Amino acid sequence: MVDGCHEDDMGTMDDFKPKNDSEKITINLGLIDLGQIDLLVNEGFYSNRTDLIRTAIRNQLNTHADVVRQTVARKSLVLGMHHYTKADLETALAAGEKLHIQVLGMASIASDVTAELAVATIESIYVLGSLHASKAVKAALAGRIL
Repeated sequence: MVDGCHEDDMGTMDDFKPKNDSEKITINLGLIDLGQIDLLVNEGFYSNRTDLIRTAIRNQLNTHADVVRQTVARKSLVLGMHHYTKADLETALAAGEKLHIQVLGMASIASDVTAELAVATIESIYVLGSLHASKAVKAALAGRIL
């Protein structure tokens, strides 16, 4: 079992190969803030700018950890990584079910899932984090991604 998913439910590793376990973000900082960051790096408090920024983000997330836990529970979010295979969606289609995908972390839709199958089975997608799916599936579901 991997993050709540059985290995046999996850498809092959060719279907699901995240590039890494992080996403790159870009932020704009004021020159004074940037200078202060550089000063702390030069003084040896942090190994580099990224180290300071990651530490600051982790500290803020720890400060608000109770709010995150309560919100995850209230909104019934899947926490971590959830991978939807073609078989998962075909099973939902056969049962006449529509999926409401809600994930905090990463949601992944297998590369062999067609846009048509995704539209027929996925009612909505709410991902706080990252959604990995083919361009065709993302385009077909664009109006359902919250």
